[in-house]
Amino acid sequence: MIKLSLLFLFLFVLQVTQADSAVFKVAELRNEYLEASKDEEAAKLFHKKMSAYKEKHPDPVVLAYKAASEAVMAKYVWNPYSKLKQLRTAEAIFQDAVALDKEHPEIRFLRFTVEQFVPRYLNLSKHVEEDKRVIIRRLKEHPDSGVSTAMARRIKDFMLMGENTTAEEKKVLRSIEI
Repeated sequence: MIKLSLLFLFLFVLQVTQADSAVFKVAELRNEYLEASKDEEAAKLFHKKMSAYKEKHPDPVVLAYKAASEAVMAKYVWNPYSKLKQLRTAEAIFQDAVALDKEHPEIRFLRFTVEQFVPRYLNLSKHVEEDKRVIIRRLKEHPDSGVSTAMARRIKDFMLMGENTTAEEKKVLRSIEI
């Protein structure tokens, strides 16, 4: 009887663990984050979902999306203090994600996209140049970059837009075949 109880307990714990990890699939998080950046209700849902991510041994990319969920909420809160609090929380979580995987281009890209839109006077955009270097270097290594071809293209396209990169960096990015 004890063995049967232990078996059921093991299966229950395994099912709960798998159910929790299934909620945080990176491919889905990408789409949810994109929607959150465009729509306040989507942002609230995404933030609520990511706030529940409290793994003992977190996936660094999922953790970066948790940071991004904090940052995107700053876009929708009215109070300047609340905006700053959201951005500081995002900064701390991004630091943890980068510490877990310093070379992952998607983590660096998420932080780069957030920091480049934060006003410089807040002093929360300290990693833009460093992240840009890592992103470009890792894209050059594609398909061994750590991201899918679709994500690598998305990163490259974004890096080529606007004033995120210098003319020389754009030249390098255009030469990368993905």
